[in-house]
Amino acid sequence: MLCGSWRSRRRQPEEPLVPAQVATPVGLASPPASQEGNIKRPGLRALKKMGLSEDEDVRAMLRGSRFCKIRSPTWQKERLYRLQEDGLSVWFQRRIPRAPSQHIFFVQHIEAIREGHQSEGLRHFGGAFEPARCLTIAFKGRRKNLDLVAPTAEEAQRWVRGLAKLRARLDAMSQRERLDHWIHSYLHRADSNQDSKMSFKEIKNLLRMVNLDMNDMYAYGLFKECDRSKNERLEGPEIEEFLRRLLKRPELEEVFHRYSGEDRVLSASELLEFLEDQGEHKATLAHAQQLIHTYELNETAKQHELMTLDGFMMYLLSPEGAALDLAHTRVFQDMDQPLAHYFISSSHNTYLTDSQIGGPSSTEAYVRAFAQGCRCVELDCWEGPGGEPVIYHGHTLTSKILFRDVIQAVREHAFTVSPYPVILSLENHCGLEQQAAMARHLHTILGDMLVTQTLDSQNPEELPSPERLKGRVLVKGKKLPDTRSENGRILSEREEEDEEEDEEEELGAIEQRRRAKQISPELSALAVYCCATRLQTLRPPPVPPQPCQVSSLSERKAKKLIREAGNSFVRHNARHLTRVYPLGLRMNSANYSPQEMWNSGCQLVALNFQTPGYEMDLNAGRFLVNGQCGYILKPVRLRSPNTTFDPECPGPPRTTLTIQVLTAQQLPKLNTEKPNSIVDPLVRIEIHGVPADCARKKTNYVLNNGFNPRWGQTLQFQLRVPELALVRFVVEDYDATPNDFGQFTLPLSSLKQGYRHIHLLSKDGASLSPATLFVHICIRS
Repeated sequence: MLCGSWRSRRRQPEEPLVPAQVATPVGLASPPASQEGNIKRPGLRALKKMGLSEDEDVRAMLRGSRFCKIRSPTWQKERLYRLQEDGLSVWFQRRIPRAPSQHIFFVQHIEAIREGHQSEGLRHFGGAFEPARCLTIAFKGRRKNLDLVAPTAEEAQRWVRGLAKLRARLDAMSQRERLDHWIHSYLHRADSNQDSKMSFKEIKNLLRMVNLDMNDMYAYGLFKECDRSKNERLEGPEIEEFLRRLLKRPELEEVFHRYSGEDRVLSASELLEFLEDQGEHKATLAHAQQLIHTYELNETAKQHELMTLDGFMMYLLSPEGAALDLAHTRVFQDMDQPLAHYFISSSHNTYLTDSQIGGPSSTEAYVRAFAQGCRCVELDCWEGPGGEPVIYHGHTLTSKILFRDVIQAVREHAFTVSPYPVILSLENHCGLEQQAAMARHLHTILGDMLVTQTLDSQNPEELPSPERLKGRVLVKGKKLPDTRSENGRILSEREEEDEEEDEEEELGAIEQRRRAKQISPELSALAVYCCATRLQTLRPPPVPPQPCQVSSLSERKAKKLIREAGNSFVRHNARHLTRVYPLGLRMNSANYSPQEMWNSGCQLVALNFQTPGYEMDLNAGRFLVNGQCGYILKPVRLRSPNTTFDPECPGPPRTTLTIQVLTAQQLPKLNTEKPNSIVDPLVRIEIHGVPADCARKKTNYVLNNGFNPRWGQTLQFQLRVPELALVRFVVEDYDATPNDFGQFTLPLSSLKQGYRHIHLLSKDGASLSPATLFVHICIRS
């Protein structure tokens, strides 16, 4: 039934659809003993713990709503959506039933909720519906937006408000609350007859659900020890006791007892000793006391400034106890240096949501790139009908979007995550008339955001800093030649032709003059600080080139320069912006490794953001720090114009990184539809840096245990240029293909020492909470 007729009819009674209860784990620690005799309606108990069980919006979501799901002018279907009792997931109806995991989405995977016609889909296909009834759920990763129309404006608002409350509560949950949520969600699923009692068969089912194949004899012995009533059923406190034993962390207890002594509690001074051994050299007694007051669960212990084992676990599982330096999650670097001194998060073919041959183009791809901190996006501009330029991958079957719609998306979304400048990299194939139209749209839509003239009249050619350009948009494009000079302040043609052009000086000059005639003065005037220029040579010219010149190189040409002119290329990049883009032969929009380009100081290393893989993991890891603002200050040796650094000849090792891989907790199942499918995990640690530093080492695998595998293996790495190194932690299944299912990447310079948890992410960067690795890290220089 089309929603055009649906929206005007009276709402029918709900169909008797009973969605499966599906929960996702969101936290971990040993559970406190429950005082309740029975566990009743675990899902609603979870919402009660969240303080939302009586919320009217949430209760309406629990009842469910019939929305019109919109995909196109002709695909507009009525679907039932219902919040699950766990408060973490939403079940939805499909025309053709699929596996349970294909009928839900998780609240923690939502990127944003937009009201009205604030998505490309609703702007194009939702015009027949009043904006007050429309909402868009945008997801992290590659999952498509969910464009919905509610029967009434009030129902739309209930879901907008309700989802916002759930997301906020989830973000604010303490580790203890997350643990309680996680435990009772899985208990609810494993209790097959919902009698709040667990038989041994149901306990075995629970173990498989949490990715653990425990020996039957051992599991039954544990079951019998907890069965105090001797009736072959666990209930209430017996269940809690079983879970408490299951979730014991012997490796954490060992560390705790090493510092706590015989009284089995940590005083503030003992906690300070632990922090100092962790490498927290600036820690003070006052800081230790503050940690006790923040993470200790027992009020009596807290009053006496003591930390119990539970509080110690809460601390180590918190962001303060994680491997990523918490101070680096904010903007902490100097943002007042010239643009050329920063790595800048950059996207290639930003408009694509799939391959560059026949994939769809979408303004939503720009929104997602900005949400990931991207600061340089690409616009491939072509002649369009009615005098309106369009964006698409020329001479392919990719769909087309209007240039003006993309600029509108830039205005609305460019600065939602980061305040620092955005660069629009124009690949211009338009004639003079439509180039003038592009300039007009840039002026009209962006207004004061657009940089139209130099900021410093005293040094007009010098690149300004990210700080000075906050909230501003730069255009990277071709520049008409200066009539007073022929010294190279010209342009590059479309990027793909850069390598193929004849480099002889005389022919080059003729070609430059021919191209210059094809540049609109209006568009040329907007290339203020990013003038597209073909890189002719790395030899110093008689007249030094201006810093505002930007070169675009294919990955092949960049690699050639790195190989043949390493130090000269580094020196060039100390003063000028260089953009590197993937070869056009990558038909499936695959990526190259960005690390090699960063090693030489290339700032704008453009990747296909729509293609997940280790390359995008590296990009996410590089820009994870400094507040995820999209700008990372390059190491000193890449900023000095007289540097002698060559990434191909970095010198001897000067840093030793030692990582002891201890345990993992609550690893996800690779196949959630097969209860007996349990992973055999191993851990691989990779170093990505200068070629001499690149390495990968791995542990042995643990058979049939994704719940709490233990390794206790030490991996060691020698590093020559630690300030450029990224460390990538990967968990994979020994006998599955594809086998990697969790990872976390970060700069070595932001890696904290001591006992740390690594909070794992999925292939598309979504959290796999509560999945963690527990490691010990030592860095010696």
